[in-house]
Amino acid sequence: MRMIASLAGQLLALPVVIASAALFGLMVLTFLDVIMRSVFDAPIQAATELIRIAIAIIVFSALPLLAARDEHISVDLLDGIFRRLNLARWRDGIVTLICGVILYFPAERVTVLAERARGYGDTTEYLSIPTFYVGWFIAIMTFATAAVMVIRGIILLVAPQYLTNIQK
Repeated sequence: MRMIASLAGQLLALPVVIASAALFGLMVLTFLDVIMRSVFDAPIQAATELIRIAIAIIVFSALPLLAARDEHISVDLLDGIFRRLNLARWRDGIVTLICGVILYFPAERVTVLAERARGYGDTTEYLSIPTFYVGWFIAIMTFATAAVMVIRGIILLVAPQYLTNIQK
């Protein structure tokens, strides 16, 4: 089981590297755009579309790791009641499992939209980057997040002691 947890940790590191590289590129692009705009009165024309792509990469790269570590935003209005009844683990497992299953449907829809964009030959305005690449990236990361949530939900219900290796 330790080997599986180690492999999961290594797989979850890849999206972090992708998100970090996109964030660094976004910072450099923004800095250069501000300098070019302020000093030379010549903004980078494609900055807007590159920023949109980078933000999509950053957000969707982080989703599987956030799901694995249970670091997503949650509302805890009823936590006290579930803790008193010793049902918090069961609630978390069932909710995580259901959310993972439900997440399949938007991922599948994004796949359809990405394929439609590929079929129409949709590209970005300035750099002519095919938009289906971003769509497929979003779909793949959403499918990965769904899988992580389903696995985490099952582990929470069956063997929660194995989740300690994935935490921070």
